[in-house]
Amino acid sequence: MTQTNISTEPIFKSFNSEKLSLSNRTVMAPMTRGFSPGGVPGEDVAAYYRRRAENEVGLIVTEGTGINHPSSVSGDSIPLFHGEKSLEGWAEVVKQVHQAGGKIVPQLWHVGMTRSEGDLPNEEASPVGPSGLTLDGEKVTEPMTEEEVVALVDAYAQAAADAKRLGFDGIEIHGAHGYLIDQFLWENTNHRTDRYGGDLAGRTQFAVEIVEACRREVGPEFPIIFRFSQWKMNDFQAKLAHNSDELNRLLQPLVEAGVDIFHCSTRRFWEPEFEGSELNLAGWTKKLTGKPVISVGSVGLDGEFTSFSGANTTSLDGLIKKLDNEEFDLVAIGRSLLMDPEWVKKVHDGRADDLLPFNKEALQKLY
Repeated sequence: MTQTNISTEPIFKSFNSEKLSLSNRTVMAPMTRGFSPGGVPGEDVAAYYRRRAENEVGLIVTEGTGINHPSSVSGDSIPLFHGEKSLEGWAEVVKQVHQAGGKIVPQLWHVGMTRSEGDLPNEEASPVGPSGLTLDGEKVTEPMTEEEVVALVDAYAQAAADAKRLGFDGIEIHGAHGYLIDQFLWENTNHRTDRYGGDLAGRTQFAVEIVEACRREVGPEFPIIFRFSQWKMNDFQAKLAHNSDELNRLLQPLVEAGVDIFHCSTRRFWEPEFEGSELNLAGWTKKLTGKPVISVGSVGLDGEFTSFSGANTTSLDGLIKKLDNEEFDLVAIGRSLLMDPEWVKKVHDGRADDLLPFNKEALQKLY
């Protein structure tokens, strides 16, 4: 590893916002694992999250969990966030994390048009999206009716209410990477002419209504995190916003709807988002909204996660400087924490030489 030459203190300052307090600035990034047969997280999943809480992770964001809709996920081992058995499994996860002194939020997810016809767990369910288009523009199904859109908003709200009832510390709404909410946000996949389409404000309407509906269910004090990205799984150069003015038009309706924290997904946290400024996407989001932000993207590693090949450890100096400059408030760590549940504690203890490089075989196991 390239040694970290400056104090790691900025990573381990406590975080206190209006609705969320954390012991430090670290977040476990949401990472699809697929170890929940029948959509039910078991004891191994609870232990997996508990190990991160025991080793000083400030906030755990779960892997994406399917909301109550037949085509919300692709795969029979992706955890669901509805149904008695799945929710009982998540209740145990919350219990284990809290016993270890951690905090945890579920990521509420619908994959939209990235699902293929015939995918499990509901083979008969067709993928749904704003215009029935895949990320590559192929028309697969008919556009959702307004009634179907409203029903999906209600499904997110139900999940939010269940999260609060189960004792989670907030929720994260997955609006990134080309999944359902992002398909509404992106002009390439949203060709609607009703109130859910058209200009940037119209394309934001679905996300706004989801946040508003979740807020009604959970009340004013429960944290709502919204994750978004420019890039899509099929297009790393895609843009929702080409400049800061467009980004502001995207974000302000979400602020007004009730988002407390933005989780700004990039592939490399150190890259500037727009020409003429060193700010990354999280930095711009904080500047424009005044809200706390989470940055993410290849933290501590020398290769982007989108290749999911191996990656070596690197110095944390650049990350620490950006945190210390208050460009962003929290930092999400993905593959490093997937590989090593003790990563945060090792950094805190100054054991940089003990940090593990990422090995893609880690995807097949719950460390």
